[in-house]
Amino acid sequence: MSMAAVGLIAGILLVIAGTTGGLLGFVFAVLLGAVGLALGAHHDGAIDLAGLLRSRGRG
Repeated sequence: MSMAAVGLIAGILLVIAGTTGGLLGFVFAVLLGAVGLALGAHHDGAIDLAGLLRSRGRG
C-alpha cells in the first residue's frame, strides 16, 4: 500500500472519529482526506509540495 493511500485512510479515519456526522462532517472528512492524500503523495515522490512553500523573490 502506498503512502498516499495510507494518508488518505488515516485522514478519513481521524475525521470520522472527531465528528458526529452530517453534511459539514462529511465535507470536513473529504477535505482532511485530500490533505492526507497530498502529504502521502508528496512522501511517495508523486508530487512536489515544496514548490508551493518556497517564497518567490520579490524585487
